[in-house]
Amino acid sequence: MLNFKIMNSKTSKSLPTLNDRVIMYLDSELTKQEERNLLLEIQSNPQLKEFFNKEKSFREFIRNKVNRQKVSPALVQNIKDRIRQRAMS
Repeated sequence: MLNFKIMNSKTSKSLPTLNDRVIMYLDSELTKQEERNLLLEIQSNPQLKEFFNKEKSFREFIRNKVNRQKVSPALVQNIKDRIRQRAMS
């Protein structure tokens, strides 16, 4: 896995790793400019491209092969009610 941490010199905060940025891209959490920059990096870095393709394939597999059980609206409401009750206690 590619885990390169980059420090932002202005804020001393670490910026997302390449892995983080790939995951953020697949989750549609990057700006258009960040997406373009990442895609350029992927094209020029074989290791990153391999990681990207594996992550993307894994997500597609999960999306297409894993069946989510349907739950009743009553169960969902019951869970929400319990969460609210505990938050108020």
